[in-house]
Amino acid sequence: MSEAIFQTPGPLANGWRLDHSYSRLPDLLHKPWRLSPVQSPSLVLFNRPLALSLGLDADALDTADSAAVFAGNTLPPGALPLAQAYAGHQFGGFTNLGDGRALLLGEHITPAGQRLDIQLKGSGATPFSRGGDGRAALGPMLREHIISEAMHALGIPTTRSLAVAATGEPVYRRETLQGAVLTRVAASHIRIGTFEFLSAHEDKQALAALVNYTLERHFPDRIGAESPALELLRCAMERQASLVARWLNVGFVHGVMNTDNAALSGETIDYGPCAFIDRYAPDTTFSSIDRGRRYAYANQPPIAQWNIARLAEALFPLLHPEEARGLELANGVIEGFQDEFKRHWLSGMRSKLGLFNEEQGDETLSKDLLNALEESGADFTNAFQSLSSEAALQSSPFGDGALATWHADWSARRSRQPQTHAECLQLMRKHNPRVIPRNHMVEAALASASAGDLAPTHRLLAALSDPYNAEAPREIAYLEPAPSGSAPYKTFCGT
Repeated sequence: MSEAIFQTPGPLANGWRLDHSYSRLPDLLHKPWRLSPVQSPSLVLFNRPLALSLGLDADALDTADSAAVFAGNTLPPGALPLAQAYAGHQFGGFTNLGDGRALLLGEHITPAGQRLDIQLKGSGATPFSRGGDGRAALGPMLREHIISEAMHALGIPTTRSLAVAATGEPVYRRETLQGAVLTRVAASHIRIGTFEFLSAHEDKQALAALVNYTLERHFPDRIGAESPALELLRCAMERQASLVARWLNVGFVHGVMNTDNAALSGETIDYGPCAFIDRYAPDTTFSSIDRGRRYAYANQPPIAQWNIARLAEALFPLLHPEEARGLELANGVIEGFQDEFKRHWLSGMRSKLGLFNEEQGDETLSKDLLNALEESGADFTNAFQSLSSEAALQSSPFGDGALATWHADWSARRSRQPQTHAECLQLMRKHNPRVIPRNHMVEAALASASAGDLAPTHRLLAALSDPYNAEAPREIAYLEPAPSGSAPYKTFCGT
């Protein structure tokens, strides 16, 4: 990495090693800002395993005194807070945005040399708040902590939560809620919307600087390409295709795939109206504001491709000196998304079905299973769990009907590969989680936490921490969908 931009500070108190390479980019991209102290900070959750992996002193930080840092009253050593500027297409409409309720404290350098953003979310108003109070409520911050940690345990690239701190102050939305701040750890907060922001300002020089910075930070093996912007577009397309395929393989619905929520690093970011499907239904939408089902489960791949097209538009001035050739190159990358996504999705489905080699009919086999699950109303996660057993390899666990017919096709497909039943089961159990964040269990934990009881949240986090371990003891409630007759599940942005 360029020493002029990227520096490696020595360790400070409690293990913090904060650099500020993003602040060395053009001023249009960020604004230095101040903390907004709160009345009575208290530490609600602290992520000790994450702290240890970051090289932080977990014992020193997991204390009542550290609430002042995690609530935004006191800066950790070496921090220089700033608010990042970005734009975004929100439900298809372009808007200038920016960190309206978040501050980047710096980039922590881990003992392994990894550079990770440390951001306070819900820390107060910034120059980009657009009239908002910049605060967050406890429930949505706990939701982000729970779901992001679950995604990490599932092996899906994600931002993570180091801590959640209560502010001791009310937050006024449709009702009065408890205020909270989340400390988010991310590979970076560079979004498709960051490039759109510079494109809207027609600042080609700043755009080129951000392209080079992003390549150096996230794709150092791609540096030196003839067209850095085109190479970055390819990298972003590949990461987004892989990420969304992983979402679908575990039944995750992001809920708000705006371009400001598409990270160039390929991490899942912003856990607002997200949820996991129970019954398999491709048009599943949980978000209360997504009335047109724009971000439904099955719409996530084409939306990700649409987002990549917006990135291509933002990068267009840098793609090629000849406009026609630039358009041709951009379209080539955009059109390549479908094949890249299918490759990752089908690889995931083969693993979920215990298939080691590739055959022409694997896509049809996979889609036939999903169609049968939809027709039967079966639970997505538990259906794959049912297949991940010795008994299921011998006979159908689903009884008669389309699923039983599919089971015969699956058995025939497995018979054409040399791996044993034991090897198939081992592969399947590594890719079919036994436990996911069941929506009703998440809501129950959040309700208890809002009433002052964090025990259900801790139990839920423990259950989610090892999702592929079939031998781990679980309460049955963590393994089953909501009881029959429950109201359709709805989620809210929490902004």
